[in-house]
Amino acid sequence: MFEDLIKEMNRMNGQSVSVEIESDDKGYIDKQCPNEDCEFIFKVNKDDWANIFKDEAVWCPLCRHEATSDKWFTIAQVEHAKAEALAVIKGKIHNSLRTGAQKFNRRQPKNSFISMSMKVTGGTKRTYTIPAKAAELMQLEIQCEECESRFAVIGSAYFCPACGHNSVTRTFHDSLRKIRAKKDSLDVVRSALIESVGKDEAELTCRSLIETCIGDGVVAFQKYCEGMYQRFGTPPFNAFQRLDQTSELWKKAFQEGLDSWLSEDELRLLGVLYQKRHLLAHNEGIIDKKYTQKSGDQSYKEGQRLIISPKDVEYMVSCLEKLAHGIETGCSRIQN
Repeated sequence: MFEDLIKEMNRMNGQSVSVEIESDDKGYIDKQCPNEDCEFIFKVNKDDWANIFKDEAVWCPLCRHEATSDKWFTIAQVEHAKAEALAVIKGKIHNSLRTGAQKFNRRQPKNSFISMSMKVTGGTKRTYTIPAKAAELMQLEIQCEECESRFAVIGSAYFCPACGHNSVTRTFHDSLRKIRAKKDSLDVVRSALIESVGKDEAELTCRSLIETCIGDGVVAFQKYCEGMYQRFGTPPFNAFQRLDQTSELWKKAFQEGLDSWLSEDELRLLGVLYQKRHLLAHNEGIIDKKYTQKSGDQSYKEGQRLIISPKDVEYMVSCLEKLAHGIETGCSRIQN
């Protein structure tokens, strides 16, 4: 009676069920970091996954977690695969029971005093898998400058998933983009906080948010310079935290300093912002004699607290972009 079912169960023993993963309209497939503290979702070009990525190691673009290539399925893909495998197994069991019942019924003698029949309800069930659909397209598409693999993310990416390379220029420009995003989101954040926690907390949070932008810019430019300068040697510790020392190091590298890329007024005002960042980090933003002497800023008296405006943030980002363009042009000229 159950010969077909037994045969099917024997065939399924040790068999695996494969589920295809569809690529999106641009030819990218979804991946997810297996690090439970990260679980960053990104996409990789399907052809590059086959031809450039290696089975031994893939890296997360956000946290640089490293794992073999079979660990990067998304949670949605795994859940879909489990559901499809279960559907296939159920379908095969159902179909073998159905054909077994039909054979059993055909073997029964007609016009017998006692008759038996077997019925399995439902038609033939599918025994094939449906591919896992791709998630929506991601706007930020990146090509690694080292291995040329293509991948896409939402937000930011710091590392190439194919080779683990950290792009100094991409990381820097991502940092500036995030600083601008914080500045541009102030009104939205303020409105949301006023409704939830009140005006006082909203104002304190927004003031803190805009002040961190100055420190973020200084650190981003420092890390950028350290990365770009590696081809020329090892700079003194924290040299790129100071604009005058930064300028001298680039002049040593290719005869151009910060005054080659910024006007005198731009460089002076950027220097004031650097001093403001130092005051925020080490003196809670309270004006002291050292700040006045180093910055030349006479708009405050000792004991006042400095104010950072969105215009300050935009000015710093704009200046840093000009400096980065000059440094990249100089490095390209040296390479060529």
